[in-house]
Amino acid sequence: VLATDEAAKGMVAATHGSTFGGNPLAVAVGNAVLDEMLTPGFLDTVVARGHSLRHTLQQLIQAFPKVITDVRGSGLMVGLKTVPPVGDFIAALRREKLLSVPAGDNVTRLLPPLIITEADISEAAGAIERAARSFQ
Repeated sequence: VLATDEAAKGMVAATHGSTFGGNPLAVAVGNAVLDEMLTPGFLDTVVARGHSLRHTLQQLIQAFPKVITDVRGSGLMVGLKTVPPVGDFIAALRREKLLSVPAGDNVTRLLPPLIITEADISEAAGAIERAARSFQ
């Protein structure tokens, strides 16, 4: 925890707690994540997967221009601008076993893990394609 000296005055032993503070499992998970992220080439692979995902989604726009009109975002954090209401599109994705969340009135947010593979991207694209087809 970082705090100014003035703010830290209120954090004395036995008066300030945290549900997850000092949790050995959480610390081990954090260390494992950092170990993975610091592996040489990891972030280069993340960038490449982001490009691949965006390219794949652009192809879906061409195939379903009356359903998906834009791909927004950066890297692996992307949003699909949809013509159908975002809730309806998210429900269609859920039926295809792909989880997503809304980002505004007409954008479906996709947040894949940094360890996504090309096979995962292909599988997700298939789910998005089937969901989009359901609106034609």
